[in-house]
Amino acid sequence: MPVFLTAEWRYLAMLNYAVDPALLAPLLPHGTELDDFQGKTYVSLVGFRFERTRLRGLWIPFHSDFDEVNLRFYIRRAVAGEVRRGVVFIREIVPRWAIAKTAQVCFGEKYIALPMAHKVVEPTSEGGRIQAEYRWRFGGQWNRLRAECGGRPSIPPAGSPEAFFIEHYWGYAAQGKGGTSEYRVEHDRWRTWRVSQASFEGDATGLLGREWAKCLGRAPDSALVAEGSAVVVHSRERTA
Repeated sequence: MPVFLTAEWRYLAMLNYAVDPALLAPLLPHGTELDDFQGKTYVSLVGFRFERTRLRGLWIPFHSDFDEVNLRFYIRRAVAGEVRRGVVFIREIVPRWAIAKTAQVCFGEKYIALPMAHKVVEPTSEGGRIQAEYRWRFGGQWNRLRAECGGRPSIPPAGSPEAFFIEHYWGYAAQGKGGTSEYRVEHDRWRTWRVSQASFEGDATGLLGREWAKCLGRAPDSALVAEGSAVVVHSRERTA
């Protein structure tokens, strides 16, 4: 797959919610199945920074550094004996119309452009407190995803919940007439911090619907903050 985009993804705050698999079954792209961790199916509300973004090698003025918030779930697809573990996005939020439109056209994703803001308190060389907060405004109301942690980050061990949530390296989207598109994402293994406090504040009903708003209205089952790294996003290919 040719390279579509390069960037850095930084300070990924992830709030994870166990949900009934029946909620996700209608959203599965053809040829994929739900992935689970220890028998539970999850959705994640994720906020992070895009930095130094280049589209097909080109820097686009005023569109290289920005926030994104997405709601996603986890799937897998078997290809010639290889199990590809990926994500499907329920909704993705960015602050600029041109970014949202490009993602809609090039990847068939469910992007929307809304006013956004962020606050990131970065760690010192000795560690210390880290805070990652991402906000977006919909229907005149600000919504907020927030996580706090401390100490030093580390690469989560294989089989840990943190590894499950951050080590899905494929993206999938349902296409018209029962088709599915697939694209690969490359990045180093991320270091993560254990979160001491994490919350979503707001009302997601208008943007996501009553069922997902109800899910986000309770405390997350787990949370993490990932340091992030440089990433390479390849162009999509139709699989079915």
